[in-house]
Amino acid sequence: MKNSEIEAATAYIGLGSNLDNPAEQIKSARAAIASLTDVKELAFSGLYQSPPMGPQDQPDYLNAVMAVETHRPPINLLRCLQAIENKHGRIRKAERWGARTLDLDLLIYGDQQIETPELTVPHPGLAERSFVLYPLAEIAPWVSVPGKGNIAELIAKCPLNGLGRLL
Repeated sequence: MKNSEIEAATAYIGLGSNLDNPAEQIKSARAAIASLTDVKELAFSGLYQSPPMGPQDQPDYLNAVMAVETHRPPINLLRCLQAIENKHGRIRKAERWGARTLDLDLLIYGDQQIETPELTVPHPGLAERSFVLYPLAEIAPWVSVPGKGNIAELIAKCPLNGLGRLL
């Protein structure tokens, strides 16, 4: 079965970077995602700056969220996102939450809940991360996160934690 024969789904992708000109990394990743076959950009949030989650001896992050319509199955979309990360110099280290040129997370895929060794959707940390929730609310204030609740309820429980909108 070809991807174009799969029913379209709206997916939300988190983009983050804190190395090698983060704004350009995100801009380039956005273009790469939008150019994927069977993927169409629907919306893109502004850029948000946030302190790092992990070790504090690294630069602040720039983050955004992108909405796409896709005919790609979730695992296939994830693999495409990982390939884009690799092309942007992403090095996967044992250190959790370390600095990186590009981090692409599949946050939501339609109304699906997926839990496999390779992919968990909705993204497990989505409901606690201001740098995901606020940009997501900017482009999709109506969205309901499967198994977690609607975006307004989630934001009400999630402080900014140093998050600021840049553009």
